[in-house]
Amino acid sequence: MRVCLMIEGQENVTWEQWKALAAACERSGIETLFRSDHYLSLQDDGKRGSLDAWTTIAALAAVTSKLHLGTLVSPVTFRHPSLLAKAVVTADHVSGGGRIELGLGAGWMEEEHVAYGFDFPPSNYRMQMLSEQLELVRKEWNESAFTQEGQHYSVRNLDALPKPIKQPRLLLGGGGGRRSLALAARHADEYNVVHMSEEQLRKVRAGMDDACKREGRDPASLPLSLMDPVDKAPTEQVVARFRQLESAGVTRVMLQHLQHEDLDTVEWIGKELAPALA
Repeated sequence: MRVCLMIEGQENVTWEQWKALAAACERSGIETLFRSDHYLSLQDDGKRGSLDAWTTIAALAAVTSKLHLGTLVSPVTFRHPSLLAKAVVTADHVSGGGRIELGLGAGWMEEEHVAYGFDFPPSNYRMQMLSEQLELVRKEWNESAFTQEGQHYSVRNLDALPKPIKQPRLLLGGGGGRRSLALAARHADEYNVVHMSEEQLRKVRAGMDDACKREGRDPASLPLSLMDPVDKAPTEQVVARFRQLESAGVTRVMLQHLQHEDLDTVEWIGKELAPALA
């Protein structure tokens, strides 16, 4: 099982702290640093600040050399797919290629949409948007001039240049629902869920397998990952628990570290936990 770090960027993480976190990840051997993509804090009545996710990722790509970077996850409601595709490609070029991951989801936090003036349509509408965004982002990364007239987005004779140096990985975040799994089987490189039990994970993995088979895709080509809180229990206890999750189908865990100024825990994850699970 592979281990990554996940930081809630909307909780007053400053640029200096982002640089320190990235440096600690590289120093300790953590392969990927993920950040949330929120504009409004979940604590202190929304009074904490948040730097923009994709601007931060591109900036971190310029001051790191091997660390992979990505969102977990970007709401479909925040950005037009052409803007999103371009932001990710820009980060890929800044990184030198091959270090960027785009996590994409339907979005859920209505308060931040209201505060910032983003539309927040009903969930079925957002799922339609998500389907079109997944398809368009892929096409803009890979295809020459194309036209697509969708229900929510339309592009005409678009050849989005430059293309990525190396194809970014595309993660889909969801809760294991049938429609979400169908989109993952059709478009994603990985499916990510949040804080689930071993039993729930087994059900999601079975649903993923079924969705892949319906799409004519090898289920082994779509890994399952889990975002889970950092557990400060002794390493051997954490390893034992994650081995159970691994048996349920999880191949990668993104550890949600809420104390972003605590670099000792980052070092522990990279130097002790990750090697024990490798």
